[in-house]
Amino acid sequence: MSAEMTTSDAPDLAGEGERFRALLKAVRELVRCDAAALLRLEDGTLSAVAVDGLSDETLGRRFAVAAHPRFARLLESPAGLRFPPDCDLPDPYDGLVSGQPEILPVHDCMGAPLRLRGALWGLLTLDALEASTFDAVGPARMEALVRLVESGIDAAQTIRDMARRAAQEQALAQAWQSSRVATRELLGTSAAMQQLRREIDTVGASDLTVLLLGETGVGKDLVAQRLHARSRREAQPLVQVNCAALPETLADSELFGHRKGAFTGAIQDRTGKFELADGGTLFLDEVGELPLTVQAKLLRVLQSGELQRPGSDRTLRVDVRVIAATNRDLPAAIAQGRFRADLYHRLSVYPLVVPPLRARGRDVLALAGGFLEENQHRLGARNLRLSPAARTALLAHPWPGNVRELEHAISRAALRAYREHGRAARWVAIEPRHLLLEETAVAALPADTTPAASGMPASLANGATTTTLREATEAFQREWLAACVARHGGNLSQAAAQAGMDRSNFHRLLRKLGIRAQPPG
Repeated sequence: MSAEMTTSDAPDLAGEGERFRALLKAVRELVRCDAAALLRLEDGTLSAVAVDGLSDETLGRRFAVAAHPRFARLLESPAGLRFPPDCDLPDPYDGLVSGQPEILPVHDCMGAPLRLRGALWGLLTLDALEASTFDAVGPARMEALVRLVESGIDAAQTIRDMARRAAQEQALAQAWQSSRVATRELLGTSAAMQQLRREIDTVGASDLTVLLLGETGVGKDLVAQRLHARSRREAQPLVQVNCAALPETLADSELFGHRKGAFTGAIQDRTGKFELADGGTLFLDEVGELPLTVQAKLLRVLQSGELQRPGSDRTLRVDVRVIAATNRDLPAAIAQGRFRADLYHRLSVYPLVVPPLRARGRDVLALAGGFLEENQHRLGARNLRLSPAARTALLAHPWPGNVRELEHAISRAALRAYREHGRAARWVAIEPRHLLLEETAVAALPADTTPAASGMPASLANGATTTTLREATEAFQREWLAACVARHGGNLSQAAAQAGMDRSNFHRLLRKLGIRAQPPG
């Protein structure tokens, strides 16, 4: 175990410097000297962690061992040594002894290597301006000083380890708690959902990396939770990261952590999400949004199980099962140079497609029932119920925003219906007018209502049928959307507003259904 492995990535505790200074004070009470210092060795460089009798500028210096032969000799010595007054090796502390009216050379110098749990930690150095100061310090006394200091360093390291574990456990608890907030089941009995559950149960027990594919809002996070619950890692943490919400400058730090001073604003060491998920599962949502530089580091972790914190040379090993999710077309992103092909193949060891809501038939009613129950408790309503017309409207809606859109629609409808009926009502009936989906619902129409007046596509109004429900739904969407765009003269913003959709989602749906919008004018 190297010195860096035991010290460089531990939390920075405000009291550690005080403990080191107290050690040096005890040393100076046992041995008369003008200055004493504790130097920590990291990557061939010694840095002062505490000084007593040396100027403050010493704390800012970094002494490369290769450039300071006295330090090199001390580190190589088995039990320390004292340099003779006429030694011609340059002394690193010349002119650094504090409280002197002028720059004075050190005339008596001795020191010893310090070891922490069997590994070389650094140096204890003692210096004096008089050549005969250390005549009375024999090997036995020097050994006692070394043992005293090493015991103090070990105690400080123990405190650091405890603080690091506590900080990591706190961060892990927060990450674990956030991953379990509002956890829901994968509801639905449609053929598409039954097939998805079989796939989850097949791959869940393995450690294979899974790539979840599907449109936005289909519930990929719920699939990730079920995969984790079906794995041997179930008792370990499931840590979720929304890659799309990570600023590019912080994505590296968020995933892999960082060491204090690695960049501006890094005022303390930080544990990354990979370390927090060690032994468990890391869910990378919207993985297609990661910067290319971070993709390269992610690939390394997937290949070797090793990572490095920014600002640290230490290599960490982690045992993490990765589940990634995206609604992007990653092969297209690869062709455009925005996603690494090798990372894509590492992530897609077992791809799983989460079906859109429009492909799940009557599952929409089961999902709506779950959302109604949640809103019923939230609002304090007695009974929230869907009217038959509302059920028809839900089944007919194309749901371009999928389950998330349904959740929001039910929440809004519940609030409107509750305000309309009041707290005293025995039940609160949700009607199509509360859902605001009338324009896209296949609702019951009066006998004399014409397709043109109702907005219903002529193919469905005339009794035309298609082979499957999905084909019927797409035919409905295609004709309704084409008519909507035509009514607004090709103005997609106005057409999207009437459809109650985001313009980008609206445009995407038009392309999918092969509808070519003519620009206005």
